[in-house]
Amino acid sequence: MEKKLHNFFQSGILEKYILDETSASENLQVEHYIETYPEVESEYLRLQDNLEILAKASAIEAPHFILDNIKKEAGKETAPVMALVSAHRKTPWYSIAASIIALVFAGSTLMMYQQNRKLLQENQVVVDEIFDLRSDIAENNSILDDLMRRFMRLNNPETEKYVLRGNERAKDLKTVAYINAVDKTSMIDVVSLPQLPGNQTYQIWAEMQDRMVNLGILDPSEREFQSLPYIEDALGLSITIEPKGNNAIASDNAVAEISLKSKNN
Repeated sequence: MEKKLHNFFQSGILEKYILDETSASENLQVEHYIETYPEVESEYLRLQDNLEILAKASAIEAPHFILDNIKKEAGKETAPVMALVSAHRKTPWYSIAASIIALVFAGSTLMMYQQNRKLLQENQVVVDEIFDLRSDIAENNSILDDLMRRFMRLNNPETEKYVLRGNERAKDLKTVAYINAVDKTSMIDVVSLPQLPGNQTYQIWAEMQDRMVNLGILDPSEREFQSLPYIEDALGLSITIEPKGNNAIASDNAVAEISLKSKNN
C-alpha cells in the first residue's frame, strides 16, 4: 500500500485535482483515495490551505458589465426636433401635399439617422467591452499561470518554510519565508508589518559567516509573495528597521531574526 500511495503522490494528480485540471475519471480516482486513505486526505487539506494563502495574494477586479453600459447608452435622450412654423399665406394644395411628403420623408430620414447613429454607438460600446474582456482574460490567465507556478513551488518537498515574528520593537510583525536549496529559489509572504514613519523602512538581510547581505525592502502595503535573491551558505535571515533607502550595511535595529537549517548552508 505504501508503494501505491507513493506512486499516487508522485503522479501529481492531487495537485491537478486542487487546480481543477483533472478529467471526470481522474476526479473519481482522487476522491476515492481521499475517502480511503487518511494520508491522502491530510495532504489534500494541506494543499487546500496553501492554495487559499496564494489566492489571497491576487485580488482581481471584475470588469464592467456590457449590459449596464448598453442600458446607459440606450437611456440617453435624443435631441428634440424643432417645430416648423407655417407661413401666413395661401398655398396651392399640391404645394401643401408636397411639403407634407417632404416633412414626412425628412422626419423618417432623421429618425433612421438617429437610430443608426445610436446603434453604431451601442456597437462601439460592445466592441470596446469585448476588447477589454479579452485583455482582462489574458491578464487573468497570466495571473493564474503565475499563481499555479507559485503553488507548485510552495508545495515542493524541498521547499523549507520559515516564520519570522517580530520582537518587542515590532510585536505585530509576521512574515513567512520559503527557501528551496535545490532550485535555488527564495520568496517571502508579508503577512503583517506594523506601519513605520515615512523616513524609515523594513529591510531583510541574509546573515553570512562574516557579513550581512541586503535582500531588499519589505513594503507594508504589499500583500503578494515577493521574490528574494537566493544566497548560498546563508546562516539566517534578519529583518531590520533602516532609514529610507536601500542601505548597504545593516544596523543593530533588528526586529525579527531566524536561523536557517543546515541543509541550506
